[in-house]
Amino acid sequence: MSPTQLLSTSISSSSSAFLAAPIAFKARNQNVSIASKTPSICTCAAAPQEQKTVYKTQVSRNANIAKLQAGYLFPEVARRRNAHMLKYPDAKVISLGIGDTTEPIPEVITSAIAKRAEALSTLEGYSGYGPEQGEKPLRTAIASTFYSGLGIEEDDIFVSDGAKCDISRLQMVFGANVTMAVQDPSYPAYVDSSVIMGQTGQFQKDIEKYGKIEYMRCTPENGFFPDLSKVSRTDIIFFCSPNNPTGSAATREQLTRLVQFARDNGSIIVYDSAYAMYMSDDNPRSIFEIPGAKEVALETSSFSKYAGFTGVRLGWTVVPKQLLYSDGFPVVKDFNRVVCTSFNGASNICQAGGRACLSPEGLKAMSEVIGFYKENTNIIMDTFNSLGFNVYGGKNAPYVWVHFPGQSSWDVFSEILEKTHVVTTPGSGFGPGGEGFVRVSAFGHRENVLEACRRFKQLYN
Repeated sequence: MSPTQLLSTSISSSSSAFLAAPIAFKARNQNVSIASKTPSICTCAAAPQEQKTVYKTQVSRNANIAKLQAGYLFPEVARRRNAHMLKYPDAKVISLGIGDTTEPIPEVITSAIAKRAEALSTLEGYSGYGPEQGEKPLRTAIASTFYSGLGIEEDDIFVSDGAKCDISRLQMVFGANVTMAVQDPSYPAYVDSSVIMGQTGQFQKDIEKYGKIEYMRCTPENGFFPDLSKVSRTDIIFFCSPNNPTGSAATREQLTRLVQFARDNGSIIVYDSAYAMYMSDDNPRSIFEIPGAKEVALETSSFSKYAGFTGVRLGWTVVPKQLLYSDGFPVVKDFNRVVCTSFNGASNICQAGGRACLSPEGLKAMSEVIGFYKENTNIIMDTFNSLGFNVYGGKNAPYVWVHFPGQSSWDVFSEILEKTHVVTTPGSGFGPGGEGFVRVSAFGHRENVLEACRRFKQLYN
């Protein structure tokens, strides 16, 4: 029996026998003669690959989500930044794009978070589910700190995991059949959540707008406040002040006009005050400072940019009891129903941090961190002003809005990234009104901001 036959016989027997018994091979020298043949060409044809069948369900895709254009703005910016870092692995890339805080949370706040976390390991300190609306001491502290004398009570306030999340919960409350208006440019979550809810038409590429949305153009020429005489009536008006991305803040007189506009049209204002503590001018920090606002407005806000809670996640929304639907039903009851259905309440550990934020020591610490970012803003503003650019924002918000007339925002973004290794945010990502602008964030370590500004000067001098 040849060695090949011996091996074949052994493998064909049981595996246990194969493993147990040694196999002996006898090798011998053989003289092998190969007959000579005339060389020929062999043509090999690849066999067609078998088509793989992909299983598909019978569930149709949500047609509203299919309307969305590309990805959400900030993940797209991050994707391009990551591709740039792969291209230039040795470059020091500085991010002044997404508005993410960079400085440590003050110790007076983190110690309260740690204490609450440690208490959960004791019988006395453990707690499970809390009120979906938030713990009463924190709601009371928010009311007294931000809404003192404005007629806002603790039970008007809903503590959440951030203003962005509450925007989508509010959209669930309003449903698919409402019409909406938005500042142009504005924070993209307002528009995208409206598209997902089915409130809009298709995206119109020629004008870079969705159908059925009223875009309230905000430009340097109108002081970044829309001409309300040219705005059609809508059910919902999203309004952010100080504004992201332009950094502009509405005056008391402007907000008075906005509230009256809403009252005349029977509309509801969703007022985003996430940057109110950055206000330097004597402008309202809450829409409820305007007489009559409680009947036509609600307000959402956040600890993210005050206390560095972008990762901790804690915010709130105020829905006054006086805000009623056309049939007289209170909006707050529907919001409460949605919250109780879709949310189990903010983390009890995070809420302990929120209470520490609103202590005298916490408020002082937050003000110092905000002051640091405002100094960054001044550095960036001075840099672009010295280079001859038209620069907006900055004074009342941590964002600088730089004009590059006649240029595509994405082209400017790409040029800055390619030539300086600095990440910004293209203005067109905030709406068609942002085309030709770039937003530069003041959230960064001081040495990074200074280095980025040095590179800007090197590029544009």
